Amino acid sequence: MPHFGAPENPDPLYAYARTWETAFEEYAFADDGRPAHLVLRYPGYFADGDPKARWHVERLLAAKSGRGREYRFDWDQEAGRLTLSVLPALPTTLCAQRFVTAPGEAVLGFTDPDAVGRTVPVTDLDGRSRQHAAPVLWRSDPRSTEPHLLALGRPGSGTTTLLRSLLLQALPHADVLVVDGAGSGGYGFLHGRSGVLAVESDPAGALAALEWAAHETERRLVRAHEARRLGRPAPDDIRRPLWLVVGRPATLTHLTSTDGRPGPQELLRAPLQHGRPAHISVVIAEQPDGAEALGPYVAAATRARVVLGPASYEELHRTLSTPPPSSPVPDTPPGRGFTRLGDGPVHSLQVPATPDPYDDATSEVQRGAVLALLPGHAAAPSATEAVQSAAPPAAPRCRPATGAARRRTATPRTAASTRPRRRHPSPPGAPRPPGGRRPRRRPRR
Repeated sequence: MPHFGAPENPDPLYAYARTWETAFEEYAFADDGRPAHLVLRYPGYFADGDPKARWHVERLLAAKSGRGREYRFDWDQEAGRLTLSVLPALPTTLCAQRFVTAPGEAVLGFTDPDAVGRTVPVTDLDGRSRQHAAPVLWRSDPRSTEPHLLALGRPGSGTTTLLRSLLLQALPHADVLVVDGAGSGGYGFLHGRSGVLAVESDPAGALAALEWAAHETERRLVRAHEARRLGRPAPDDIRRPLWLVVGRPATLTHLTSTDGRPGPQELLRAPLQHGRPAHISVVIAEQPDGAEALGPYVAAATRARVVLGPASYEELHRTLSTPPPSSPVPDTPPGRGFTRLGDGPVHSLQVPATPDPYDDATSEVQRGAVLALLPGHAAAPSATEAVQSAAPPAAPRCRPATGAARRRTATPRTAASTRPRRRHPSPPGAPRPPGGRRPRRRPRR
């Protein structure tokens, strides 16, 4: 172990003259003869607080213990012990389904059983095998400290699958607005569904949708401020959550940078910075080469991070701010990666399979699972309602003035005619008309 040695150390822990029992305290081997569990010591001068130094040791141990497996490394900095253990493969047979979660929670994927203290019942692709898996839950309600999420991954790594999985989980209790910056068409099955405000893939429609989202954020903030000022609860029109899902904003910025309108990232500033009190959550998916083009406020607001697919140490450290506790898998399946929520620990992640149901390569089982989660189509207006809404408003009909209204709308009297009339009583004994009233006398002139 050259990383645990130093030229100035007169009595190195790892030397040819020493026995292996002084460095390795525990060990166990698998059936194929490869190490399955190791507990080794390291000298006190090793920089175990440096993530890059630990990463070099982990890569060396993973290569010497056998490739093709995933290892977990636990550093005991106080005792100077390093524990290596082989992790079981995460299940890749889980498909999109209705998960048991609380309101405001979404399942990003599944991780190692000992990493989280909660499990949810799930079924395999065949729908017959029922088991319990450890989920990675992300909260997007106003009480969450990480209401926005950023997912990075190369093409084919599963970022679009992650976004489809989150959309299907959000639709029962939220409105969604999808902006497909790359124009891949992987969200076309959501068109016309109840709760889907729009699915935009062309640059003009995407900019219009993001501009509407910025104005909607301001409107919700104003309504919430008025309710708090009056001491009332938030109105219902701003309490329903709104999910803004944006794919490849860097590509969209490049396509719309010719005109003088605000760019996509400029329009995302209001939902990212003020979306939490407005019940708005933003989910962004981008490729690693386009992550540098994202604005600083995007990186500051998206504290929930997901990295899918093969990634180098620099990419993981730049995105998650710390390396993962386990080694990357050499043959990474789609949807496999790491996630970190805020300042929490880094977890291994396997996203449930959520393919495009309109893709010819999708199996019938997966297509049926995705279509079963979709809400019904939004009710279209009838022909009569459409004609009435398209017709101009009719002019108000005027009634003929009668009674007091006629007197109010009559021509004003002149000064002579407005003088009070002098009444002359009828002489006594004069006959009365059948109605009981005497006829009026005309005034003398």
